[in-house]
Amino acid sequence: MSTDRTSPSASDQPLDRAYDTALLDLDGVVYAGGDAIDHAVESLVAARGHGMRLAYVTNNAARTPDTVAAHLTRLGVPAEASEVITSAQAVARLIAEEVPAGSKVLAVGGEGLFVALRERGLEPVESAADGPVAAVQGYGPELRWSQLAEMAYAVNAGVPWFASNTDLTIPSARGIAPGNGAAVEAVRIATGGTPRVAGKPLPPMHRESVIRSGARRPLVVGDRLDTDIEGAHAGGVDSLLVLTGVTTAEALVAARPEHRPTYVARDLRGLLAPHPEVVRDGSRARCGGWTASASGGSLTLSGEGDPVDALRALCSAGWAEPGSDPAKALASLDL
Repeated sequence: MSTDRTSPSASDQPLDRAYDTALLDLDGVVYAGGDAIDHAVESLVAARGHGMRLAYVTNNAARTPDTVAAHLTRLGVPAEASEVITSAQAVARLIAEEVPAGSKVLAVGGEGLFVALRERGLEPVESAADGPVAAVQGYGPELRWSQLAEMAYAVNAGVPWFASNTDLTIPSARGIAPGNGAAVEAVRIATGGTPRVAGKPLPPMHRESVIRSGARRPLVVGDRLDTDIEGAHAGGVDSLLVLTGVTTAEALVAARPEHRPTYVARDLRGLLAPHPEVVRDGSRARCGGWTASASGGSLTLSGEGDPVDALRALCSAGWAEPGSDPAKALASLDL
C-alpha cells in the first residue's frame, strides 16, 4: 500500500477476487438508520458467492454482535455473530490487558459494551462509587446526563479512562446525529482528561478485526475518511471508499494523504468490478472518458462517461495540487 498516494489505484480484477476479506463498515456502507443502502445486499451476496469473506467492522458499540448479525440477516445478508467486530470488543480487550480478571469497570453505553466486557471476564458497574478500576464510554442511544456525571466523577478520581471510539457524529435515517465522541468530549471538558481509544482509526480496532476475521489480504470498506480510510492507512492495508455515507465528493478531492483511499466507488457494487487506471500527464489526470486539470487554484473537468471516473480523475489532479477548488468541476456531476 502506498503511503503517499497521489491517485486512486487500478485493479484489473474485481476487488472481491483481488482480496480475501472485506472489512466492512456498517453505518453509511451497508445500511443507514436500519434500512439497507441501495445495491448493498445484492453486492455482498455476490461477493460472498465469489469466495470473499465478509467481516462487519463497526465503531458503533451499542449493539451486540448477535443483534447486528440478526439485523443483517433480516436485510438479506446472512451473517453470523462471529463475523461482526465492534469497537466495544476492541476496547474490552484493551482494558482486559491492563487490569486483573474479574475487575469492576464503570461502563456507560449500550448493551454491546456490557456484553463485550463480560466476554473478557470483567464486571460492568454503573456508579463511580462501586470501586471500578477502569472507566469506559461507548455509544448508547439512551444516554443520560447522570451517566456522564458518573464517568466524570471516576475520571476526576484518577480511574483510567477508555473510550470505544470518538466519532463525533453517526448517520441515521433522519440525518447526522451526535456520536460517542460528542459524549466523550463532554467528559473531557469536565475532567481535562484524555481517554485511551480503541476504535477506528486507531490500531486496537484493526488488530481486533484481523484477529477475529483471520484476514490475510484484507480490504477495508468504508464511508468515512477520518475513521475507515485513516484506519486502513494506519494498518497498512488497502481501502475502498463508497459515497453512500458521510464523505462528499468535495471532501474526497481535498483529502489529506492519510485520508486517501486506494479505490473509490459510488456504492458496494464497487466490490464486484475492476477499477480503471488513472493516467497522469503533468497537471492533468485522465480516467475513462474524463480529463481533470489543476490550474490557478481550481480544478477543471472535461469529457463524458461514468461520473465516478471523473471523480477519480479529479482526485488525482486535486491530490497532486492540494488546495485546488473542485466545486465548479463537481457541480456538473451526478454524484
